[in-house]
Amino acid sequence: MTRASSRRPGPPTRTERGIPEATVARLPVYLRALTALSDSGIATASSEDLATAAGVNSAKLRKDLSYLGSYGTRGVGYDVEYLRYQIAREIGVTQDWAVVIVGIGNLGHALANYSGFGTRGFRIVALLDADPALVGERIGDMEVRDFAELEDIVEADRVSIGVITTPAGPAQEVCDRLVAAGVTSILNFAPVVLSVPDGVDIRKVDLSIELQILAYHEQRKSGEVALPQVPELPATNGLTPDLPAVGGGVGA
Repeated sequence: MTRASSRRPGPPTRTERGIPEATVARLPVYLRALTALSDSGIATASSEDLATAAGVNSAKLRKDLSYLGSYGTRGVGYDVEYLRYQIAREIGVTQDWAVVIVGIGNLGHALANYSGFGTRGFRIVALLDADPALVGERIGDMEVRDFAELEDIVEADRVSIGVITTPAGPAQEVCDRLVAAGVTSILNFAPVVLSVPDGVDIRKVDLSIELQILAYHEQRKSGEVALPQVPELPATNGLTPDLPAVGGGVGA
């Protein structure tokens, strides 16, 4: 459900190490599947088992993992803990990443209360908002701070990731402030495409688009394609019918 937003110029198709972006996008899915297997007490898993847990086919999984190196044993499979560590190291979640969330509305509140970030290598260091009515509010063990403090927070906590949960209107300005402060990765929940300079990575999450895609597939499964309804015109005996005025103009 995550999609890249625009940048200048077009994004590369491979990472510096030569791993395709599509593979990079699947690595967190493999990590989640490996974590679930580990939590279930499973020490080794075949490519078929891991692919099923991750929701991909085994050929694609083996191809993806080949970019990381050979961590499987023929006839045995993958050591779950070792592969989990290798993927976690590759995507950078074996270290601590400082994150700020900007825009503490309903979604910002929900993200601030999510306990899963800390166990995955992400440390929320600040909740920021420009609304004086929200500044000072406590969410869990954190207090909402004024967005004006952004630059000082980024410098003091060495923040590299910013999460934007504002409305569409101020999102680009918030993005520009984050970039100017030194943030180099942005997760955007605002319903707008943001522009960033080279060297800044941005990902967009748009739940409404995902729901629309599901609606498309539901429509196709039912075999129905919605077409615009064309009203029937009254019989005119070959004469042009009287049509209503368009746009509510002054008429008879």
